[in-house]
Amino acid sequence: METYTSSSIKILKGLDAVKKRPGMYIGDTQDGSGLHHMIFEVLDNSIDESLAGYCTEILVHLKSDNSVIISDNGRGIPVDIHSEDEGNRSAAEIVMTELHAGGKFDQDSYKVSGGLHGVGVSVVNALSKWLKLQIKRGGKKYNLEFKEGLCVKPLTEIDECNSTGTEIHFKPSKEIFNSIEFKHSVLVKRIRELSFLNEGVNITLLDEKTDKEENFSNSEGLAGYVEFLNQSKHPIHSKIFQLKKETNNIIVEIALQWNNSYYENVICFTNNIPQRDGGTHLTGLRSGMTRCINKYLETNDLGKKAKTNITGDDLREGLTCILSVKLAEPKFSSQTKDKLVSSEVRQPVEDVTSKYLEDYLNENPKEAKQIISKIIDAARAREAARKAKEITRRKGVLDSIGLSAKLADCQEKDPKKSEIFLVEGDSAGGSAKQARDRKYQAILPLKGKILNVEKARLDKLLSSQEITTLIQTLGIGVSKSDYYDPDKLKYHRVIIMTDADVDGSHIRTLLLTFFFRQMPEIVKRGHIYIAQPPLYKVKFKKEETYIKDDNHLETHLLNIAKDNAVLTSTQSNGLKKEFKLERNILELAQQVLLAEKKIKSLKLKINRNILESIIDGVEFKLRSNEDKAQTVINFNTWAKANQKEHIYLKTQTDINNEGTDSVLLINRDQTLPITDDIFFNSDDYKFFSQLSIALGEFQLMRLTFKFSNEEEEKKQSSFRSCILNILKYVEEKITLQRYKGLGEMNPDQLWETTMDPTTRVLSQVEIKDESETGTEEIFVKLMGEEVEPRRKFIEENALNVLNLDV
Repeated sequence: METYTSSSIKILKGLDAVKKRPGMYIGDTQDGSGLHHMIFEVLDNSIDESLAGYCTEILVHLKSDNSVIISDNGRGIPVDIHSEDEGNRSAAEIVMTELHAGGKFDQDSYKVSGGLHGVGVSVVNALSKWLKLQIKRGGKKYNLEFKEGLCVKPLTEIDECNSTGTEIHFKPSKEIFNSIEFKHSVLVKRIRELSFLNEGVNITLLDEKTDKEENFSNSEGLAGYVEFLNQSKHPIHSKIFQLKKETNNIIVEIALQWNNSYYENVICFTNNIPQRDGGTHLTGLRSGMTRCINKYLETNDLGKKAKTNITGDDLREGLTCILSVKLAEPKFSSQTKDKLVSSEVRQPVEDVTSKYLEDYLNENPKEAKQIISKIIDAARAREAARKAKEITRRKGVLDSIGLSAKLADCQEKDPKKSEIFLVEGDSAGGSAKQARDRKYQAILPLKGKILNVEKARLDKLLSSQEITTLIQTLGIGVSKSDYYDPDKLKYHRVIIMTDADVDGSHIRTLLLTFFFRQMPEIVKRGHIYIAQPPLYKVKFKKEETYIKDDNHLETHLLNIAKDNAVLTSTQSNGLKKEFKLERNILELAQQVLLAEKKIKSLKLKINRNILESIIDGVEFKLRSNEDKAQTVINFNTWAKANQKEHIYLKTQTDINNEGTDSVLLINRDQTLPITDDIFFNSDDYKFFSQLSIALGEFQLMRLTFKFSNEEEEKKQSSFRSCILNILKYVEEKITLQRYKGLGEMNPDQLWETTMDPTTRVLSQVEIKDESETGTEEIFVKLMGEEVEPRRKFIEENALNVLNLDV
């Protein structure tokens, strides 16, 4: 066992630069990427301990105050005094306060590392308001404390212990980061990724705000990762190819499986760091696969069956693959490590890929037949697409020759100053053409719903009139074609402008799928935008307001209520108090409206009256018979007070369950069991209970409301009913016009609300991090062949789409 002591820590000095230019060390401090990288830097240290064979458990604990605890059961950072340090500081203090100090600058302590260990953890310390370090090592427990990067409490022995490990508790500085709110989904993606890449380590994510605990431990390794990525697709062979080999001190791991999609999804890692631009390991993988497949085709005399040459693109169509290499001192093309350039990696990857993939095909003839059939189909389709492209090329479809008659082009020829609106149908196109500024705004109407390119190969894509019109208009060709050149884009703002309804959303999604799959570069470069046409026009008194969607309509109605409604509370002692919907009261009102949405989304799972009673303070305890009896009394008292005599709870002894009572909900002729099941342990139940507590004193008040300049006061049974009735009253006072389509708006309205650069709102489409699989997964789920993942996605996100226009 190699020693890991203070002498393993190499010092390269300096920390002030981190605070001056944090973006150089941690990433963007404004968009959230740098904030999450703080956790990843510390987490990577624990993973490096795991790679060295010393760590099996890692905990990431998100605290309610936005601080984070990351702990592991590794060896613990060395605590002895460093021989090279003039201040006689401990190695642990040096690691936390010196920029280039860590155990990763030689290969004795760590053979393989995701990065320069000391850089990361000292940067985290420098950019934190405070940081507390606890070390368990050598039978003792130690503490160190830091404030804004400076040590305020040197290494102190506090106790004895039998375990080892490191715990880092830090709070990011608000002076550095635009926001210190961590996104649960971002952390889950990276932690899941690390759990697949590193077998034998269990990572727990505990979120104090949501009281959620998730464990990530994947014994299946990269094969499990491939299976996870393919869960929304249909694999064409069941047995995943996987290998793990070490050659020339380079560990190569590969898992791959083909599915019935038409797109390649290969994710590359070096020492757990993702490379979105690939590199020498990806080149080796592709060369090895091509060599193997061509040899297999030749050996089995299958090449003639294809009637065309097989290319690398053919054999990678529908391929999901994870490639991971681990080596000492990898070389990258830039500081971001997006591309591996270590030349010594290519040949080992190519050799093991070719050899072991060939063995897999020979040993699994059924899988081999399915894979080769897929590759040959891809080759035939490519050849058909080539012929189709030749035909369409001659017709001028893949360039700007013979532009569509539907296009109303702009006068401006500079792409940087030009924009094009892709609109839904001729009716909307007519309004948009009249509304536009023809100097720099072009209009292209698209008829109906375009082809779903997620389910179509290129040959079918090129047979679609609307698709070829779009390709022709933008002037850059399509991905993987000889004529594809993103630099030739004719308009640097491509604006999708569809109706603010379900059909419009579907068309928008189809267009986004097309751009993501066939013109990915213009998405990455930020050329795609979503227009925000209004769904409503609201007139209150003499003021007219355009409203984007139902959520904004609710907010607008609440603002009208805030300015015009006066509430009066009468307390139990008879004292009256007037107040408006401001500050805390307004926040409570917003929570009440959110609760109403949740009630609607849950109505098929649990009776509305149960949910309303929880908000009004009825606590559902269903563990013991005594709890159940009290719950029945409380609910029935609530039902009677709210004139709901038709509904009540009762208990019934279940002789088959050792005398445990059941609670039944009687709703006229319907009887439903109420059990201590998923709902009463869910986040939704917790939300309703917490809302009840937040309403607090309002539950005991008698409330009325009236509008300004009105005398009549309207009595209310509760704060919740008061808010809901105020909004209903506001709805009666306004004139609401709903636009079914852009064609219903006159040109002046369309210009004012959606096309005028001085007043419009555009949403730019971005792919934040290509190394994450979220964007890919969303398109596959929503637009792919498999129905079940799409159904599950819709169910999980139903709360966001309560008001479907169908």
